[in-house]
Amino acid sequence: MSERLTRRQLLALGAAGAGALGVGAAGLLVGEAASPFLTDESSSEPKSSDDAWFEPSVLSSAGGVLAVELRVAEREVLIGERRVRMLSYNGTVPGPTLHLRPGDTLRVRLRNELAVPTNLHTHGLHVSAAGNGDNPFLSVGPGESFEYEFALRADHPSGVFWYHPHRHGSVADQLFGGLSGAIVVDRDEWGASAPRVAVVSDVTFSGGAVAAASAMERMIGRNGETVLVNGRISPVIESPAGSRQRLLVINACASRYLDLRLRGLDARVRAIDSRLHAERGAERVVLAPGNRLDVVVATPREPTELRAVSYDRGCVGMGAHGSATAAPTASLLTIRPVATAPSAPVADAVVESVRDLRQAPVDRRRVLTLDMGAGMGMFGARFVIDGREFDERRVDQRVDLGAIEEWTIRNRSSMDHPFHLHVWPMQLVRLGGRDVESVEFRDVVDVPAGGEVVVRIAFDRFPGRTVYHCHILDHEDLGMMGVVEVA
Repeated sequence: MSERLTRRQLLALGAAGAGALGVGAAGLLVGEAASPFLTDESSSEPKSSDDAWFEPSVLSSAGGVLAVELRVAEREVLIGERRVRMLSYNGTVPGPTLHLRPGDTLRVRLRNELAVPTNLHTHGLHVSAAGNGDNPFLSVGPGESFEYEFALRADHPSGVFWYHPHRHGSVADQLFGGLSGAIVVDRDEWGASAPRVAVVSDVTFSGGAVAAASAMERMIGRNGETVLVNGRISPVIESPAGSRQRLLVINACASRYLDLRLRGLDARVRAIDSRLHAERGAERVVLAPGNRLDVVVATPREPTELRAVSYDRGCVGMGAHGSATAAPTASLLTIRPVATAPSAPVADAVVESVRDLRQAPVDRRRVLTLDMGAGMGMFGARFVIDGREFDERRVDQRVDLGAIEEWTIRNRSSMDHPFHLHVWPMQLVRLGGRDVESVEFRDVVDVPAGGEVVVRIAFDRFPGRTVYHCHILDHEDLGMMGVVEVA
């Protein structure tokens, strides 16, 4: 990409990040005394294949700073009864959970031990995209390291976020291969009341490794044959009947929609994506790729599965191609009542005030159109926004810093496209032709086939250049992405 860094530039930016470590980093030193970066690299021994609940390790900030090292490498892991090779952060699938507080600084040394370039995106965080921040135009080559720095403002919303690669052209391959991890921002002291983090991903294996996607799978958006929660197949949560559990669910799938059926769990939703609101009852929640769910559930008196049922996200072409987008129903996890199991208290939600952009004057209105067209090859297709494929050298939307804009996102294609904007959250204004009555913010908004969505965005901080795109990541890699510059 155009901001592919030379080794000299990598070292210069890395030195700038390292120079800032002298403030607030005390107490974070582990391992070698010269390194302020935490790492939880596990041994190469695969984890157990039983169905017990498993969560990634948690790395928490201290003194306003979290400095971590993420090593990107292929490793052997145990999935069910099979030893397979997947891409990993610090040797695990998913990577460690990063626990931050508003006002913290997150520093990440990304070490690329792959044979191909990669980079890092902190999905949903409201942070700068400039320089060594959440910059999708950076590229970290094989054998190179790069030091990122993400500064959270003191008013950063609480919520569950996540990290994954964003190297254009290989995003779907690297995420599908195993590269993802959770980020949680809150003001809580995690102890007995820590939430359960559930990173949902899917994958297909072939010959002991992750299968490559066919041209048809890329056009449709690949659905993995195996669905994982924290790297396990249908794990079990055990707790006393009637006790409450707080789940933070991340849809880290490359293309799969999670149509979650919550009946029998007395589910109370606190947030989708970020910004906690008063708890609301729900029996069904649909998470598009990239969406997250903060939900409190009650342990039933009988073992109950949380399932993602088959979801029709449209069709491609004619005839047999029309049904290929729907993934089969999958069991994500089971909640099993066990009287002797430990029960963790669930902390009350702290509802945060938020500005309602529907009451603000709009500085500019825009229309963005998502579409597909004929491409090269038997199953080829062009994936475009406003008739153009992604070009990192071109700025598609120029926005004034401080502006409030209303974007109408139209989908002229025959399949759904989840629209993701980096850095700035989007407030839902109209869905399905109807006004949204409550204050709802998202960073991924599903735009149904043949439909449109209206959102408002406050570009109130963080000048710079970043991207918006379809979060069916094969579609992003094939060109359904644009550049927005705020100045």
